[in-house]
Amino acid sequence: MITVSAFKWVPPFAQGVVRDLRVRWALEEAGLPYEARLIDPQIQKSADYRAQQPFGQVPVFQEDGLTLFESGAIVVHIALKSEALFPKDEAGRARALTWVFAALNSLEIHLQQLAEIDLFAAEAPWAKLRRPDVEKQIHHRLGELATWLGNREYLEDRFTAGDLMMTTVLRILRHTEVLDAHPTLKAYKERCEARPAFQRALAAQMEAFQQHERRKA
Repeated sequence: MITVSAFKWVPPFAQGVVRDLRVRWALEEAGLPYEARLIDPQIQKSADYRAQQPFGQVPVFQEDGLTLFESGAIVVHIALKSEALFPKDEAGRARALTWVFAALNSLEIHLQQLAEIDLFAAEAPWAKLRRPDVEKQIHHRLGELATWLGNREYLEDRFTAGDLMMTTVLRILRHTEVLDAHPTLKAYKERCEARPAFQRALAAQMEAFQQHERRKA
């Protein structure tokens, strides 16, 4: 059985965007059953967990003696097993893989900066000075992405792991109104989020947090 590590609980601002969501979604699209291994801060700091994930993050993916970390690498590993995420032809796989890297390298590094400023340092003088430039760069990148997308339903001619990764990256902006300036991308994100596999993955992640909160109540 595939197991995926995930947090027992995170603050509300992080719920629904923790990166195990990417892996859960990929597994749902591929039709592969899995179990979630819920961890707390003590497990996160333990030597055993650090032997699986050097940075103490989630998710850790385990299957038949194979242990992987980094959500992008795990999603690619799953995609290689399923035509639901990677096209069968070599060129199609290469294009889909390109978009996985584009989401992580060309988009996420900018969007994550904005989230860290807004959620952790909004009142800091340096953050107030830095934020306008970060948002300007994000709008530039989003504009380029919207130009590529144009009238397409997905980044290529069908849904792939590239769309999965791009959607989870765009969700980092959910605490802002930045995507409102890019209606093509907002509609694209919502279209991907409407997929049944995404809805199942999101519900599974949120259920763990809700159970934790019910136990505390």
